[in-house]
Amino acid sequence: MNSLAFGPLGPMEIGVIFVAILVLFGAKKIPEFAKGLGKATGEFKKARTEFENEISRAEKSVDEESEEKKS
Repeated sequence: MNSLAFGPLGPMEIGVIFVAILVLFGAKKIPEFAKGLGKATGEFKKARTEFENEISRAEKSVDEESEEKKS
């Protein structure tokens, strides 16, 4: 089964990376790291959504102003 979910990395490469991370950080630090990564991802998604909403509001505002000028 050749999946592109991990790009060019195969199961052996992923295993080696996991072992290297385990050796470097230790078993106790990995959950803390994962928790921080999850929070950062959530904050990024929240900021992206807020930014997209702000852009949409600005576009609507510009459209409304252009419609008022045409009238």
